[in-house]
Amino acid sequence: MWEHAIEVLHRHHFQVARESKLEGVIETQYRGGSNLLEPWHTDSVGLENRLESTLQTIRRRVIVNMQSNGGGLMTVSVRVDKELEDLPGLAANYEGGATFREAQPLNRDLNQVVGQTGPSRWLNIGRDPLLEHQILSQIQSGR
Repeated sequence: MWEHAIEVLHRHHFQVARESKLEGVIETQYRGGSNLLEPWHTDSVGLENRLESTLQTIRRRVIVNMQSNGGGLMTVSVRVDKELEDLPGLAANYEGGATFREAQPLNRDLNQVVGQTGPSRWLNIGRDPLLEHQILSQIQSGR
């Protein structure tokens, strides 16, 4: 069942960050949410989640726990954490902003500024029950 759980996570394009059979835990790396233009990615379940990932930067991480109950029975739980990107300031991605910094007076340094003004912060917006249910049912069904 362990290998099948990893196969299901790979099918959803999640990369395993840590796995411990002793603890019964599989954790994935964060993955950016798929939008309306990426129907082949299955991490955004339902139209509402796809639309949200299209209009905002969303990322998800999956944690699978497996515990043996004895007698050949296994308890499997899936948790999907969902986070929203919070930019600290303006993202200088428009035509003029990507060329010169706005916070400094004009100087003769004409090197292009690329990227945003600071590192992103991520806000936890809860769990994703639709994706949790989809992954859990695929692990339990063996497909």
